[in-house]
Amino acid sequence: MKSARRASLAWVSAATLTAFAVTGCTAAAEQSAPPALVTAGTPVLNVNFADPDVVEVDGTYFAYATNDNNRNVQVASSTDLLDWEVLPDALPELPSWIIPGKTWAPEVTRLTDDSFVMYFTATNFAPTLQCIGVATATDPAGPFTVQGDAMIVCPEDQGGAIDASTVVIDDVLYLVWKNDGNCCELDTWIQAATLSPNGRSLTSDPIRILKQTEDWEGNLIEAPTIVARGSGLVMLYSANSYGDDQYAVGAATAASIDGPWTKEIGPILSTDTSGGLYRGPGGQDLVMDVGGKDYIVFHAWDKDYTYRALHVAEADWDADIPRVVIPD
Repeated sequence: MKSARRASLAWVSAATLTAFAVTGCTAAAEQSAPPALVTAGTPVLNVNFADPDVVEVDGTYFAYATNDNNRNVQVASSTDLLDWEVLPDALPELPSWIIPGKTWAPEVTRLTDDSFVMYFTATNFAPTLQCIGVATATDPAGPFTVQGDAMIVCPEDQGGAIDASTVVIDDVLYLVWKNDGNCCELDTWIQAATLSPNGRSLTSDPIRILKQTEDWEGNLIEAPTIVARGSGLVMLYSANSYGDDQYAVGAATAASIDGPWTKEIGPILSTDTSGGLYRGPGGQDLVMDVGGKDYIVFHAWDKDYTYRALHVAEADWDADIPRVVIPD
């Protein structure tokens, strides 16, 4: 996940969660909303741009994605969520302790001092696991610089960690991720811990908040995105095998981050629920209050299943669950 997903993070208290404190949502009320029917089923960026994260900064959206196109972290910018310009590598330099080629699922958050912190998944040389690192920048386009000399989340006994996202609750910044248990026949838990004010280190022990339990989820859940709605929290997550039609987006709700979390029955976005409009959708983010509308940003496969392009679809809230608007 999926924010100011994360830009312009709404730093709010739990008593005012209607302001949508986010790790997956952006507040850009003065932006004009893109026409939903124009983009339905059609990529807004028709290149391999998987696991998108979107941040809004001063009227410009920045979308970040998994490595490709000779970039460790892809980034593109837009003023309307429809037309995107691909920018240079957001993370051009990797330290010697990271194996190049698997820089996945970036998450960028704007801090209260207007600096930016990126959480990325990459592979350690030792241990040779995918884990979560941190990088910082003064510009949302980068270049970001990796901080420290090790990953900030790397549980060896749980298979590593991937798919970081952030959320602010009661003025406290949380990191949310998935342990990569499916690499080693372990459960995959969505976990959370508090972060230091500069976002560079954990300040609490992780808590486990959700894992795979439903048939449609297969043996994993991942890519958590948490936003505040009403007096509680909503989590979107991806599940199952990312390489085919089984991949889909689920939802869960809770009164607080430590749960208990209640899952929505079945996926809220899948190949089937979209009538084949989106193939294997996932890696989602939420962009909130754009011209009075909310949007789900996600990747989906092209018709030949060779790359995952960037899609934007209007979200219509059914109580606390966002539903992708599928045109008639």
